[in-house]
Amino acid sequence: MNKIGKPAVAIAASVMMGGYAVAADLPAAPVYKAAPVAAVYNWTGFYVGGNGGYGWGNQDPLVLFSNRFDRAGFDINGGMIGGTFGAQIQQGYVVLGLEGDVDWANIKGSSVVTPRVLGIGQGVTLNTSSSISALATVRARVGVAMNNVLIYATGGGAFVRSTASASSIAGVPCGTLGVLPDCSGSSWRPGIAAGLGLEYGFTPNWSVKAEYLYTKVVGTGISTDQLNIVRGGVNYRF
Repeated sequence: MNKIGKPAVAIAASVMMGGYAVAADLPAAPVYKAAPVAAVYNWTGFYVGGNGGYGWGNQDPLVLFSNRFDRAGFDINGGMIGGTFGAQIQQGYVVLGLEGDVDWANIKGSSVVTPRVLGIGQGVTLNTSSSISALATVRARVGVAMNNVLIYATGGGAFVRSTASASSIAGVPCGTLGVLPDCSGSSWRPGIAAGLGLEYGFTPNWSVKAEYLYTKVVGTGISTDQLNIVRGGVNYRF
């Protein structure tokens, strides 16, 4: 190798070694990982729970004595507490289910009532009390799920346990044949229920809810008894 070639080779080797040394000192390139996918809340399953709330509305006590009298309703209100059971399935954002509940209630009121037929008084004035002591519903639920938040509409059948009693304060005695032979009555009466609700899942199995239900008694002659219910609840889903 000539005198010029040897220095050139030495310089090139030195440059390459220096490059390797610099490369060795550089930090390693960062490794990027995909962000973890957030878990999607699943509303599918059977569930049981408890609920409690407040109801108010209007009730006609005379319909429990006889269907012959004109409408004579008055306001009732009070609390309720009970149990809930149901099942539902989620498909995408849509949640479909069936729910039932049975509640003990103390929703009551009282008033002075003058029974009338076609607007004509029957010769008696009553001190009357009326109450709803139990309420059961069986309803479909259709909801939209936003992860662990569920907004739903619900509707179905209702069964109301109503009780009424009366005593005469003027006119013929309560229980007079042909006027008012019965001064007390109690029965389960059918109705309809519909409403809206919001449910929040705070663990994979536990959720809390708040809902409004409108209940109306049907199939009882002239009666148009109705009840508004606001209640909360907690459910455990299997």
